[in-house]
Amino acid sequence: MEGIEHKYIEVNGLKLHVAETGSGNSPVVVFLHGFPEIWYSWRRQMMAVAKAGYRAIAPDFRGYGLSDQPPQPEKTTFLDLTKDILALLDALNISKVFLVGKDFGTIVISRFVTLYEERVSGFIVMGVPFLPPGPLEFKGLPEGFYVSRFGEQGRAEADFGRLDAKTVVRNIYILFSRSEIPIANENQEIMDIVQPSTPLPPWFSEEDLSAYGALYENSGFRTALQVPYRSLHEQLDITDPTVHVPSLFIMGEKDYFLKFPGIKDYISSEILRSLVPNMQMVNLAEGTHFVQEQLPDEVNQLVLEFLTKNSKLQ
Repeated sequence: MEGIEHKYIEVNGLKLHVAETGSGNSPVVVFLHGFPEIWYSWRRQMMAVAKAGYRAIAPDFRGYGLSDQPPQPEKTTFLDLTKDILALLDALNISKVFLVGKDFGTIVISRFVTLYEERVSGFIVMGVPFLPPGPLEFKGLPEGFYVSRFGEQGRAEADFGRLDAKTVVRNIYILFSRSEIPIANENQEIMDIVQPSTPLPPWFSEEDLSAYGALYENSGFRTALQVPYRSLHEQLDITDPTVHVPSLFIMGEKDYFLKFPGIKDYISSEILRSLVPNMQMVNLAEGTHFVQEQLPDEVNQLVLEFLTKNSKLQ
């Protein structure tokens, strides 16, 4: 994409692919992707913050896209990804950043800001709220719940393996852009929920799909299935998970994640507000799980307002 540079930075023995744009001396904004996303999912936000005078950096997590695969993908953890971000900042001599994340990128941000709050000027999360470190369980859903299926060793590999990477990404984008939780029937695989004739979301082009397909063709899905889906029970012992830096939570009201058991209650609870007391929450009425790609203008405005407000406080 014009105006975005690409490089490889060695961190923790692996080379991470990093997309970057903007002035090297400006406040830094690091964007962390979810699944089935990649650095490319932040392209519009990167250009917007760079135009506003910030330095935008978006890595591919280890095992994703153009970054190196870890030696043992099945042992990769959220903590590994968190430490990669710390090592990336150190390698680039960046002392403090704004973090922006979506989906499981939010889990990485939650861990990072809990462990290294002094390195964070503020953070923005989308789709998934700040989550205190600890195991995540979603009880009361059928056996065909996609998180359970993707977490089952070998099952998603067999399901995905029938298709090329581009088709896998296509199907997941269609599923995750809906307002219902993806759940397969007992004798059905997750990929079979989507019919070949089902159109892409209107905001997701064939060009976008080709870009994602090529990146996942390169990396495969081995690490992507491990983190997030097979690492949700990861334990991280932190006595006080409260964070005080400014934060913004952008939620699409049509995001299927809101239908996960307990999520709406958690978002509206005093528990979340006590963990992140300086959090602002914004709901986008038409927003789905991919809110930053679906509604880039609205999201960019919210991101820039947050950065402007909190850059002045430093």
